[in-house]
Amino acid sequence: MLAKVRHALALRISKFPTTLLVKTGISPNALTIFGFATILVVAWVLSTGRFLLGGFLVLLTASLDFLDGALARATGRSTKFGAFLDSSLDRYSDAALFLGLLAYYASKGSSYYQIVLIGAALTGSLATSYTRARAEALGVKGEVGLFTRTERIVLLAIGLIANQMIVILWIIAVLSNFTALQRIYHVWRQSGGK
Repeated sequence: MLAKVRHALALRISKFPTTLLVKTGISPNALTIFGFATILVVAWVLSTGRFLLGGFLVLLTASLDFLDGALARATGRSTKFGAFLDSSLDRYSDAALFLGLLAYYASKGSSYYQIVLIGAALTGSLATSYTRARAEALGVKGEVGLFTRTERIVLLAIGLIANQMIVILWIIAVLSNFTALQRIYHVWRQSGGK
C-alpha cells in the first residue's frame, strides 16, 4: 500500500520537471550520471560538517534520482541498461553519503560506537536494496517492508537539517536492517522455504 502511494506521489511531483527535461534533450542515463556526480559533492559537504547545507542538498539531489526514470518513460528511452545503471549508482550514492558522514565523525575523534553506528546504517541501507534486487531477480516481488530508500533519504535529510544525526542514524540502522529481514522473510514465504 505504501509503495503505491509513493509511486503515485512521485508521478505527480515529477510531471512538470519531466516535461521541462524532455525539452532539453538530455538522455536519462546522462541525468543519472549527473545525479550521482552531485551526490559525490554532497558527500564532500557532509565530510566537512556542514550538515544544514548538506541536508538541503540531499533533498535536492534525491529529486534528481526519480526524474531519470520519469524522463526515460516520457521519452520512450527506458532500457535494461538504464535501469541497471540507475540502481547501481543508487547504491554508490547511498555509500557515498554515509562515507561522507564517517569521514566527518572520524576526523572529530568520535567514539567507537558512533563509527560502528554509521557502518550499521550503511550496511542496512545496502542490504535493503540488495534484498529487493535479488528477490526480483528470482521473480518475487521485492518492494515490501517498512523502510525503503525514499524514507531513508528523507530521514537522513531531516537529521542533517535538524542536526540530530546520531538519533537519525540509530533509526536508519535499526529500520533499514529490519526491512532487509522483512524482505528475506517475504522471499522465504513466497518460495515455500525452498
